[in-house]
Amino acid sequence: MSGPHSGTLQVPLIDLSRWPGGSASDLAAIAAAVDEAARTVGFMQIVGHGIPAAAADGLARAIDAFFSRPADEKRQWLPATPETNRGYTPPRAEKVSLSLGVTSPEDLFEAFNVGADVTAAGAPELPADHYPANIWPPVPGFRERVTEWMTHAGALAHRLTDIFALALGLDEDFFATRTTHSIDVLRMNNYRLPEQETVVDRGQMGMGAHTDYGIVTVLWADAVQGLQILDGDGAWHDVLPADGALLVNLGDALARWTNDQWRSTLHRVLPPTDGTGRLIPRRSAAYFHDGNFDAVIEVLPQCVPEGEQPLYTPTTVADHIAAKLAGSRALRPNAAAEREAARLNAAAAR
Repeated sequence: MSGPHSGTLQVPLIDLSRWPGGSASDLAAIAAAVDEAARTVGFMQIVGHGIPAAAADGLARAIDAFFSRPADEKRQWLPATPETNRGYTPPRAEKVSLSLGVTSPEDLFEAFNVGADVTAAGAPELPADHYPANIWPPVPGFRERVTEWMTHAGALAHRLTDIFALALGLDEDFFATRTTHSIDVLRMNNYRLPEQETVVDRGQMGMGAHTDYGIVTVLWADAVQGLQILDGDGAWHDVLPADGALLVNLGDALARWTNDQWRSTLHRVLPPTDGTGRLIPRRSAAYFHDGNFDAVIEVLPQCVPEGEQPLYTPTTVADHIAAKLAGSRALRPNAAAEREAARLNAAAAR
């Protein structure tokens, strides 16, 4: 593990049970709490989200049902190309830190990705390279349980972006108009490798350090240590979800829109191990709400101090995500993440 480690970080806990049905003061208080978390940590724990526990249980069963399959069987569900953000990713196939242009050993996790089915919304004109068809393995109940979770997580993501608009003083439909055909992906991760691969190499990560690419991520995870986030002083902190809470973190798009006033926080997953160093089970599922492929990410004028220039030049969601995926999945270092790479390299040098 590189860099100092400073124990478990208390990520702000925010209750959404009164959004959107509360009073104006309720809504303002929720927006203020989100704004504070976004400016200081970039992560928050969400309760009162309204997602049934049964849906989370179903997701966990679906994850277990797929990843317990033999390795050769799972490899049948590889995507056609590494950049295609669908299907199965075997262990040691990715280096997620390359999305920042930073080299690292191969990551230990295995994953399965599904995305929003935009054809069902009557939008076949959308480019297939940004909205590829899903790959559904014939595992009993898998598609139904995963789809149910995606529906709930997507609805929560939209609630959150409504709150973001209020917190930033934007028109209430600012994000709604930029997420009508959002590139949404659910990535289900498994961090336990086969028994013959229980030795973790020096510097090896369960998942390498990175920032998320889009607007907001809704994360379900086991209450098992592994996830760490980097603070502003270059120290790594463990993060564990509270009982019943979902972890939410901001992505690069929000950092760019707000000129880094809101944080897209660097995070990583250490190989989850027991006291003897053996890998133990840890599962997670990250719902990435990234925005329309053609949405332009341009620094908001009110976020640029007078007399200064924006920290970022305009880009589109599609171009930004393509550069990131070319790093993590196709193993071509991303040269367009200088600011994030500098933060990571500074932490490693401490």
